[in-house]
Amino acid sequence: MSLSNRYDFVLVFDVRDGNPNGDPDAGNLPRLDSESGHGLVTDVSLKRKVRNFVGMMKGEVPPFDIYIKEKAVLNQTHEKAYVAIGAEDALKGEDKKRKGGGDTVDQARKWMCANFYDVRTFGAVMSTGVNCGQVRGPVQLTFARSVEPIVALEHSITRMAVATEAEAEKQQGDNRTMGRKHTVPYGVYVAHGFISAFLAKQTGFGEDDLELLLQSLEHMFEHDRSAARGEMATRGLYVFKHDSELGNAHAHTLFDRIQIKRKADVDVPRSFADYTVSVDEANLPAGVSLDKRVA
Repeated sequence: MSLSNRYDFVLVFDVRDGNPNGDPDAGNLPRLDSESGHGLVTDVSLKRKVRNFVGMMKGEVPPFDIYIKEKAVLNQTHEKAYVAIGAEDALKGEDKKRKGGGDTVDQARKWMCANFYDVRTFGAVMSTGVNCGQVRGPVQLTFARSVEPIVALEHSITRMAVATEAEAEKQQGDNRTMGRKHTVPYGVYVAHGFISAFLAKQTGFGEDDLELLLQSLEHMFEHDRSAARGEMATRGLYVFKHDSELGNAHAHTLFDRIQIKRKADVDVPRSFADYTVSVDEANLPAGVSLDKRVA
């Protein structure tokens, strides 16, 4: 069943003694806004966690298979779509990208939406190699931004082993490998999300998919543990539901109703208890309701 309502949501999460999203262009330091010092987590990183959670929950089988996943060869997946819709002949020849008419590409695009959760949720560009068209996803996420500027710490770490015999001989049996690790002592991050009922109809994103998405946002950090990411947890998920497909209020006015501030007597925050979260539920715009999934 397709969506008949627009949704906007606020995702609040925190990190302690971990690197929520390393920047490969900066030696894997935590991403940050170089002007303000606020920490950043990309939308790509958040979507990756959603994909991993859905894949874990549903076993990566249709209609909940995952298109963008580790070691995937995308053009091979496109070829499977052509085979599934009975358009194998369009795969013959060297220039596969130009094979198949508009109807074939449209059928392949619909097959991809029906079988891959992340395609019908986030959209995808599937015109590389074998052309399965492009999909604009109904669910969009912003970068997450920390409530306050973060401090990025760098730590020296030691491994009591080396990788090669040559290294062992060079160290005369001491066998130590030095490394670096980057962490944020503590930070609270906020991301905004948008769900379009109009685009959901185009991709087949339905009520069950919506519930799975919200469940993923609630629990994705619980199944994404690693030594690098420290302690991360969803601290708030506030979902604004509109009575109409078009929407009954501007998203930014709804987001402004959720404020996170450091408590006055806290100089150096190191836990979520050092902040207060205020949610203005009074006089919500007509046709808008608030579901506090995690609060």
